Amino acid sequence: MKTFKVLSALLTYPSEELVAAAPLFGRVLDEEQLVPPAMRQNLDALIDELAVGDLYDLQERYGLLFDRSRSLALHLFEHVHGESRDRGQAMVDLRSVYENAGFFIAANDLPDFIPLFLEFLSTQPVEAARDFLAQPAHILAALAERLERRTSAYKAVFDALVAIAETTPEREAVAGLLKGPDPDPMDFAALDAAWEEEEVRFGPAAQSQSSCGRDGLQSRLRHASRSIKTPAA
Repeated sequence: MKTFKVLSALLTYPSEELVAAAPLFGRVLDEEQLVPPAMRQNLDALIDELAVGDLYDLQERYGLLFDRSRSLALHLFEHVHGESRDRGQAMVDLRSVYENAGFFIAANDLPDFIPLFLEFLSTQPVEAARDFLAQPAHILAALAERLERRTSAYKAVFDALVAIAETTPEREAVAGLLKGPDPDPMDFAALDAAWEEEEVRFGPAAQSQSSCGRDGLQSRLRHASRSIKTPAA
């Protein structure tokens, strides 16, 4: 489904190529009609901003949101595991899910990078893509709420993804994610504190209890709220 490719592109760092392609995005969304009509107005507004905005302004805005704000990190497991040891095994599990489905990562992006995850979904049948997308729906919903606080047009992408998943994110899980720090990107002291490396512990208690494959990914993402409430191990 090319819709997932469009949504992936919208969450990538603005480039001249992205700005040039933006006017074509609406046509793809019209043809596939995967995004519910109620979501299109705000999504079209973001597309228009990318199509006509100054490239340097677009890049600065993107950097302030997604590069300097850990609470808006575009890596799924950042919100699930932080810097704990479990994150590494989760990456391995997710890469295995990709490869078992015939999707191989050629770029240097980490497997949990949301634009890459959406590229993977574009290779799957619609119902399978919805099932995969439903698993981190609470993470996507939390990102949407944080972007709403910043009155950011990027919120439309995450709203669209939750709607496509056709699931209602668990409010307790969303609330658990939103309890974390969410510093102003211009508050450098707060940002330094948020990005401070977490302690890595060793020993039997620190070992990951993971299960590989699709079920393992589902368990990690759906139970993210438990990981958020527990100090990194």
